[in-house]
Amino acid sequence: MHLSIEPDACVGSGQCALAVPEIFDQDDEDGTVVLLDEQPPQDLHEAVHEAAGLCPVQAILVAAADDTAR
Repeated sequence: MHLSIEPDACVGSGQCALAVPEIFDQDDEDGTVVLLDEQPPQDLHEAVHEAAGLCPVQAILVAAADDTAR
């Protein structure tokens, strides 16, 4: 799994950081998402997919190691 974010799309809802704080945080200045790990461990993949689904603007892009972002 490989993660990327679209910071310009982020509205700072914080759902990702609440769901998986090991992978996502929020910028102290503007509240937008900060990606802590672009390649999360296998045991967090399900939680990361859920967090991406919680994003109201779909600013989190999830791709398999050999796939394109979805």
